[in-house]
Amino acid sequence: MTRLFGTDGIRGLANHSPMTGEIAMAVGQAIGLLLMKHPTLQSKSSLPVGPTPLSQVGTTRRPRVVIGKDTRLSGYMIETALVSGLCSMGVDVIMIGPLPTPGVAFVTQSMRADAGIMISASHNAFLDNGIKIFGASGFKLPDEMEAEIEEIATSSAIKENRPTGDLVGRAKRIEDAHGRYLVYLKSLFPQEMDLLGTRVVLDCAHGAGYKVAPLVFEELGAEVIKRGVSPNGLNINDNCGALHPEQVAAMTRQYRADIGIALDGDGDRVILADEKGEIVDGDQIIGLCAFEMAEQNQLLKNTVVTTPMSNLGLEIALKEKGIQMVRANVGDRYVVETMRNEGFNLGGEQSGHIIFLDQSTTGDGIFAALKVLEIMRGTKKPLSELKKCVPLFPQVLENVRVSKKAPLESLPEVQKMIKKAEKELSQRGRVFVRFSGTEPLARVMLEGEKLEQIQILSREIASSIVKELG
Repeated sequence: MTRLFGTDGIRGLANHSPMTGEIAMAVGQAIGLLLMKHPTLQSKSSLPVGPTPLSQVGTTRRPRVVIGKDTRLSGYMIETALVSGLCSMGVDVIMIGPLPTPGVAFVTQSMRADAGIMISASHNAFLDNGIKIFGASGFKLPDEMEAEIEEIATSSAIKENRPTGDLVGRAKRIEDAHGRYLVYLKSLFPQEMDLLGTRVVLDCAHGAGYKVAPLVFEELGAEVIKRGVSPNGLNINDNCGALHPEQVAAMTRQYRADIGIALDGDGDRVILADEKGEIVDGDQIIGLCAFEMAEQNQLLKNTVVTTPMSNLGLEIALKEKGIQMVRANVGDRYVVETMRNEGFNLGGEQSGHIIFLDQSTTGDGIFAALKVLEIMRGTKKPLSELKKCVPLFPQVLENVRVSKKAPLESLPEVQKMIKKAEKELSQRGRVFVRFSGTEPLARVMLEGEKLEQIQILSREIASSIVKELG
């Protein structure tokens, strides 16, 4: 079996390795066996696997795992395989159906489950699918825990530790998970505030938020114009949602709405549009939230965590206000890890993962939008004015399809083009080239003061990658 886990769980073409029913079942069994390792959960306390369990609950009850998913057709296949694998190892499973990734993390915590699983390929097309795993705390697993699951899934430990009789797990489905998450999200909005008189254009990308997201804004009083709320298993992220914010931006202008909100397929990302129909990306959302939190003395250590993809304009704007910006590795999981390790409470990515660690364990597109609406209501300022606090440098991003992922340092032509670009941009721009952790792509990002200049330089780097890896 090839390596399963990437930068955000397991992801790939559904029904092809690693996203097959067989592998999903093995992963479910591995998670189950890891949970059953704790001596108070099972008499055998020395199973032939690593030492760290997902759960340290210290009770005699059998482990429980929550499983949620987005709206992809292949979700049924992966869900069934995971349930089978978990039950075969003596774990009880709670299936909650379509719900955003942060909702699955929340339900895992609120139900005192020992782990949570989200079946989703996030922003990818419907052909792909993925598996994201949360611990009992609602946080995504660290690399070493994923490696342990992968090791167990390919070992003989599963065959040697299968329970029988009444020790086999049970599975049940609950229908009110979206209602529980809805109530929680509304509780995070100030009690003295509502959204009466606010017009919202909402694009749910035909994804996991299609049911809960409209209800949140409607029940707070907003007039909601909905888009992307009719999933059919095949249309998730298809010319809609956070990957295509120009759609919601145009509708925001057309309907003279106060804000446009575009979620991605699993609802953990959001891109906004202001009342003029101009796109507001993750960097600008992070910036305006950071300034408001700092003013209210809520920004811990006066620091924000981002990634190398975040715009230099955000870093400069934060610095001018006395706020430090720390860059973690690309991926919201690594942003969260840095926040937890260093004691910060605000972070995110340009792509729209915004993490408010005081309220959530992962990026939450719905809550981030609520937070911006709260700031708009509190300051009585439109989003077009609030976003001006973060003037962005021109930035281009080229996605180059590759046949393999060789170390960039080993590619002389690519290195030559990167150094040329860095020299031309000097201190007034940045060059960042990396491989995608979830797709066969090399990502080339440049930013600088002159758009035409960085467009030429990015094409030169992209061409060199095609020549060596295409």
